[in-house]
Amino acid sequence: MKCFGRGVRRIAPAPNSSKKEVVPPVIPKVNGWACPPPCLQRTGWLVFTYMAIVGFGIYIPLLPSPWSQAAYSLTGIAFIVHLVSHIATVSIDPVNAGVRAKMNYSKPLPAFDRKKQPHVIYNMECSLCEVPVGPKVKHCSFCNKCIEKFDHHCDLLNTCVGGRNYWPFFTSVLSAFIGTVLLFVIVLFVFIQHYVDPSNLRTAPQFDYVSDGTWLVFLPLAPIETSSAGLLVVAFLTLMPLSLCLLLSSELLSFHFYLCYRHISTYEYIYEQRYEDKIKKEKAAKLAKASAVKQDTLKDKEAEKVNEAAGAKSLEGGLVVQDPLGSSIMGPSEDSQ
Repeated sequence: MKCFGRGVRRIAPAPNSSKKEVVPPVIPKVNGWACPPPCLQRTGWLVFTYMAIVGFGIYIPLLPSPWSQAAYSLTGIAFIVHLVSHIATVSIDPVNAGVRAKMNYSKPLPAFDRKKQPHVIYNMECSLCEVPVGPKVKHCSFCNKCIEKFDHHCDLLNTCVGGRNYWPFFTSVLSAFIGTVLLFVIVLFVFIQHYVDPSNLRTAPQFDYVSDGTWLVFLPLAPIETSSAGLLVVAFLTLMPLSLCLLLSSELLSFHFYLCYRHISTYEYIYEQRYEDKIKKEKAAKLAKASAVKQDTLKDKEAEKVNEAAGAKSLEGGLVVQDPLGSSIMGPSEDSQ
């Protein structure tokens, strides 16, 4: 997800620049089905399809009864909920209500060049969409429109996540995590059980007609023979992306639980972190400046002590005093004494 990319906020326009200074216009995205889909979105579809085929076609049918029925039910519910919520998140237009009332998606809107004009919302009005907006509205430069209660722009969904589609998005993340956990446990169980007790995985009646070294996949509708090595290699290759998906989904889910607990959005969290970093840098600069001043003061004091010591030493050896009449009077010295 792109939480840090190309953000614009409600600040005054840049000095010496026109409010309407634009680059060639861009057609706004209606939703996440806009073409062409980004690479990350296509990758997500492929991963979901692969996990569904491998899970329901290869490894769940190998589980002994009644575990296979439980796995079909729980994993199937998780995958279906994720698919429905994902489609809902992608299909819902998260645009601001005022923009939605006047938006014509067939007509290009001007897109700002951020090098010349980094801000498009000024005095609670978007100069691109030309509508008044609320305090939690942000103009997304990827979608080229104002998003109601903006959270973040997600390349995996090819759309923004805002107030209108946040809960479908949260449901898709939660169901993805649950489905990933279930599938990871199932594949890992088959992988281990293949070495411990392979007969426990060969309970399907179709195994009565094949040799012990032959395994069947896509049971029970379209059984295809494969080798033991092939089954284990696919299991290993499946566990690797599953581990990555499990790590990413758990981190993302934990982060959004934290945001819900604090009642803030991803954008507000990032803005808050940037502000705290700015304060820390300012404090560090002040401390560095104070330390430099302190060091300069210490150096001055040391120089004064050196000068005082040198003056005291010269007094011991003899001192020349200027008489008011212009003559010099030599002070007592060791030789005269």
